[in-house]
Amino acid sequence: MTDCSEEDIGNILLLEHVNLQVPDQSLATLFYVVGLGLTRDPFLNVGLENMWVNAGEQQFHLPTRRAQVLQGRIGLVFPELDGLKRRLASVGERLKGTRFAWAEGEGRVSVTCPWGNRFECHAAGAEFDDMALGIPWVEFRVAVGNAAGIARFYERVLGAKCALDSGRGGDVARVRIGRNQQLVFTEADGPPGAYDGHHIAIYVANFSGPYGFLKERGLISEDVRNHQFRFQEIVDPESGKALFTVEHEVRSLRHPMFHRALVLRNPEQTTRSYRRGHDRLVPFR
Repeated sequence: MTDCSEEDIGNILLLEHVNLQVPDQSLATLFYVVGLGLTRDPFLNVGLENMWVNAGEQQFHLPTRRAQVLQGRIGLVFPELDGLKRRLASVGERLKGTRFAWAEGEGRVSVTCPWGNRFECHAAGAEFDDMALGIPWVEFRVAVGNAAGIARFYERVLGAKCALDSGRGGDVARVRIGRNQQLVFTEADGPPGAYDGHHIAIYVANFSGPYGFLKERGLISEDVRNHQFRFQEIVDPESGKALFTVEHEVRSLRHPMFHRALVLRNPEQTTRSYRRGHDRLVPFR
């Protein structure tokens, strides 16, 4: 009998956005749009109080408030890395005095935003399925001994497929999302930094099951409205022990923005080297 389990993707279908507050929209534009080469959403939140930035089928939501820093790293996939390196070099002078930095590694580019959020940028390839631009993973640093309980939480509460691996500093819980995304929880020595309110948004097929578990235990931080709810605490479903804090915006497939088509520009287009018909970027290989 053929084992078809690799075809199963679990209950979490999409990681849609990462929400990180920024205190300065002009610096955010310089970093996310000019430096990374992503696309400001032309339809929603086009004022000075918030900016949505499109990255393939995902987004960054960047409301104007005190800066938030995710305790971990965010993965990004680009069609290629040479253009990214040129763009990052072009914004370096104007981002002096911030925490902005970037460096080449083996097959990747490590980038730090002006406020300290860290990104690992990769060229599109087989390990990311057909993703040519997007957010393939978000990694969080968690206390040693907590990864196994976190994997149990996502398996039993959210119905996700999970794997537990051994890393250099401890165990690593990998939560599978859709075809080509993951949440990664990596054990590391020392307590994680204080949680500052950043959040991620996910879409689930089974909405009522996770909601019922969390509601029964008083873990809902925002009750259902507009086809979504929120929670912050990841707990061991066996012991109830709190393991990690990060807000999840959990959306049903009835949410009106599920699989919303996003506008993506080709950042290689310039007035000097313009090519007709190449304005848009396709997020798939």
